[in-house]
Amino acid sequence: MNLALFDLDNTLIAGDSDYEWGRFMAARGLVDAKEYAARNAWFYEQYKAGTLNIFEYLSFALEPLVGRPREELDGMHEDFMREHIQGLWLPDAQKLIDSHREAGDLCAIVTATNAFITGPIARWLGVPHLLATVPVQQDGRLTGEMRGTPAFQAGKIQRVEQWLESLGLAWDSFDRSFFYSDSHNDLPLLSRVTDPVAVDADPKLRAAAEAAGWPIISLRGQA
Repeated sequence: MNLALFDLDNTLIAGDSDYEWGRFMAARGLVDAKEYAARNAWFYEQYKAGTLNIFEYLSFALEPLVGRPREELDGMHEDFMREHIQGLWLPDAQKLIDSHREAGDLCAIVTATNAFITGPIARWLGVPHLLATVPVQQDGRLTGEMRGTPAFQAGKIQRVEQWLESLGLAWDSFDRSFFYSDSHNDLPLLSRVTDPVAVDADPKLRAAAEAAGWPIISLRGQA
């Protein structure tokens, strides 16, 4: 059995679900559209630069959702999936996921984006395990706080190891371990697996992958 790990945003889907969620809330009037869009874009630029404070961003992203009933949140997410996420589906990404599942590999999405946003997306893509940043809930309502280590940068390695340990497994339980990502933020985990793959890579990751001799692929039909 092999281990197949996938980043989500800009890897398995043609966009960033966190960023799209911000656009969704602004369009719905749940936040001040101009101010929220500006801050959302500012955080996204930090992410691309590798300087994002994940705790600060999570607090920002969850604040408009704190205290809302679960039924309301679930309804909002259904609309979000239909209006913002389903159009980002990549047939080649789905084929990649399916090929690993059909081979009997243990598959998981490992993403810094919080589990409220990404849980339904992982299910929609058919990936059985999700390692995401975990927002705290109380009586079904988000509190705005976060539990455990964020699945971000080197934190992704820790989260994967904790998850494998909970299954009674370890890295050496597998013949091969794959990780697919677009972002230089994921260089720690890419460097940990036996088979790192750069997918539609940002410039920093592309340079690192070329230097290391890692495969560089596109799931968007690009060269």
